[in-house]
Amino acid sequence: MCAALAAQAAYAANPQPYKVDWTSSGNDAVDSTMKATSQLETLRKTAPTDLFGLIARARGDVPRLLTVLQSFGYYQGSITITINGQGLNSAGLAGALASLPKGKDAQVRIVSRLGPLFHVRRIDIQGALPPGMRSKLPLSTGAPAVASDILAAGATLQTALVDSGYALAKVPKPTAYERPAQHVLDLKFHVTTGPRVRIGRIHVQGLRHVHESLVDRRLLVHTGELYDAAAIEKARQDLLTLGVFQTVSVKMGKPDAADRVPLTFVVHEAKRYTVGVSAAYSSDLGGSGGINWSDRDVFGNGEQLTTSVTAINLGGSATTGLGYDALIGYSIPDFLRRDQTLSVQLRGLRQALQAYTQTGETAGASINRKLSDVWSATAGVTYEHEVIDQEDVGYHYNLLMLPLSAYYDSTDLASPLLDPTHGFRISLNVQPTFSYGSTQQTFVVVQGSISTYFDLHKLFAGDPPGRTVLAARALSGVALGATQFSLPPDQRFYAGGSGTVRGYRYQSVGPEFGNGYPVPGIPMGGTNMQAVNLELRQRVGTNFGVVAFVDSGGVSSPSGSVYRVGVGTGVRYYTSIGPIRFDIAVPTNRRPNDDRFEIYIGIGQAF
Repeated sequence: MCAALAAQAAYAANPQPYKVDWTSSGNDAVDSTMKATSQLETLRKTAPTDLFGLIARARGDVPRLLTVLQSFGYYQGSITITINGQGLNSAGLAGALASLPKGKDAQVRIVSRLGPLFHVRRIDIQGALPPGMRSKLPLSTGAPAVASDILAAGATLQTALVDSGYALAKVPKPTAYERPAQHVLDLKFHVTTGPRVRIGRIHVQGLRHVHESLVDRRLLVHTGELYDAAAIEKARQDLLTLGVFQTVSVKMGKPDAADRVPLTFVVHEAKRYTVGVSAAYSSDLGGSGGINWSDRDVFGNGEQLTTSVTAINLGGSATTGLGYDALIGYSIPDFLRRDQTLSVQLRGLRQALQAYTQTGETAGASINRKLSDVWSATAGVTYEHEVIDQEDVGYHYNLLMLPLSAYYDSTDLASPLLDPTHGFRISLNVQPTFSYGSTQQTFVVVQGSISTYFDLHKLFAGDPPGRTVLAARALSGVALGATQFSLPPDQRFYAGGSGTVRGYRYQSVGPEFGNGYPVPGIPMGGTNMQAVNLELRQRVGTNFGVVAFVDSGGVSSPSGSVYRVGVGTGVRYYTSIGPIRFDIAVPTNRRPNDDRFEIYIGIGQAF
């Protein structure tokens, strides 16, 4: 008989295709976890197997899925798996599978029954706990006996002990005693606190060009302070924000006779010099491409020198010629005080746009202060000399500007190019400006924006966090103390383009010069602007995503008001430095001088 079965199996399908039919347990979280854990499910397409491998895979899933049930507190649940209606220990199962025609799917059925939900009855702690520490265990009698909650409770208690100076504290996995008749668990945590210690000598290892005095000034922990693991981790992350280290790790030594533990911050300096290229494209502004060079640690104290040269306006329906953007910047961290940066910048810019052609040189200095983990503020002074041609008339301006800004960011991201999934970004910019040259004018430009991000994973069963996000943004700006035409053209407000209303050319939404002179469709710019953006972002697989969006906005002035709406869709490819964006948008109320659609390609989300 065995020989006959072997001969029959030799002619059976190899691999043996199969389908998996799940009978819901009645608990969506349990069902989704079982599907993610089951090898029958996860390996069905990626690791085909023969009939004997299929049977072995199904038998291995039984204890695996029972563990899932127990992890949710269902210790008397059951898992039943059948293949073509036969049990896994059926004597005729292998022969039945071997007789299936090639290409015929085997039918695998998985039935899970939860049984009663177990609860925690008793919690015993073995070992002496410092006063007040018992309340740090986030678990109480009567709670569902969910394994992840029980393990997390022990880890939370250990973290609380370590953060209170007990650096050697250990809280292993508890011992659980099952009481089947009462459907309860009794738990025993074995706690070892060890001595309460303080921070001893602090060493820095791995410095080459960076001065140790910079690290000493930046450190948020000091010798003699009570050992606090959370504070040490915050100090480690703070050193990374300097931008001069590629990695920072912390090693803890053994306590000495005075119960002090030495700490060693092990740093690996990032490459001092970097060279990069940049590129972007939109159908309205055309292409741009440039090269940049930076020295991230000029004198050993984290001073950064950056230079870049970019060619802009390479084609595009909203441009009239080639432009450039050249920049030199120098910054000094911890200027006069911690978390305060002095930045000096020189810039040369030429833009050839339908609205105007601008050639200008700018010199400015600013101080940025980090006020908290989410708030920062900047104040500075900027001088700009520019020549602007509009309607075949040249204007010369000398502008002295005093920019002030405040910024709030609760998205918890290290870079603005990364993909936000929650929180807010709020900015307010106030810029008093003194204009000399073609016009003598004093005015104030005020601009504000607010962006927020809603993670919608709770609305969709089984959707992991961060994969379905609704993003919204509102923009507003106003120029105070000046009329429309007393403002330099580049200081007026425009809408249209990737930063405001996609689907319309850059600066094309707003009042235009009319009456056939000089050319209909030339943007005037206005004294105030508003825009609202709404975007639904959906991750697909590991590295891809799709978006759908609606943008609306307008510009108004004494010459008139114009408000437009654009809609579009796009794809994203997610990388370690941020998503690569490709969007296409169309105007909903297309005018004769509007393009039929606009395309935008760049790095980072639109907002």
